Amino acid sequence: MYAISACSIFNPYVDRRREAGVRDPAHLYIGASTPEEPAICYNAWATPYSEVKKLAEDECKKHGTGTSVKPIKQTSFTCSVLVPNHIYFKCEK
Repeated sequence: MYAISACSIFNPYVDRRREAGVRDPAHLYIGASTPEEPAICYNAWATPYSEVKKLAEDECKKHGTGTSVKPIKQTSFTCSVLVPNHIYFKCEK
């Protein structure tokens, strides 16, 4: 049972979190991701690029900023310990 649930700790995620209690929209979200340029945290050994790209495309569609993405840059050891990589995308129409 623990082995199955342990896989979820390697799942990619959009690096955008809401800051609780903030009223100013300019400071409402923290993290590297913006609606026009989603930043995805992922583990390169556990997640295929196609899954990471789809997550970024879904984020662009959700915000109405594009339907496809173009990778801009990638960094290592800038997210969490188990999901250490950042990949930055730009939304395109």
